[in-house]
Amino acid sequence: MTAVANLTEPLQMVFAMKVNTIAKMYQQDVNNQGQDYPVVLQQYGSQELQEAMQLEQDYFDKEQVSCHIGYDVLWSSQDPDYAQDKKFSVTTTGLVQVSLAQGNDVYYELSCDSIDNKAACQVADVILDEDGTSLISWYRY
Repeated sequence: MTAVANLTEPLQMVFAMKVNTIAKMYQQDVNNQGQDYPVVLQQYGSQELQEAMQLEQDYFDKEQVSCHIGYDVLWSSQDPDYAQDKKFSVTTTGLVQVSLAQGNDVYYELSCDSIDNKAACQVADVILDEDGTSLISWYRY
């Protein structure tokens, strides 16, 4: 006897959940013109991402010097165009890719769980460049 599992449908559901989470995050940022506090990325972030972002904030509070990236990570820009078109997709490695009209791509690693029959995804990390530099490693550096 041979058992064959069809993973396509569950995998597509997970990909859809991930894309929907990122699309919702971007829509919230558009609606509030990036003025959320805590920032929208932190609201959608996993515990580990939130802790890394808090490390950066604590350092700034103590030293009055920022070690942050210097641009809005969601929009890959210092002066985001909230009205620009965005395209959401999933890479072969399972990252959510946001292709921005300005020509930049932003990649998100998400973790998804089902709690009390409700599926939820959180941003585990943001890949900042083609070398694979992650936001968490940047903040912890």
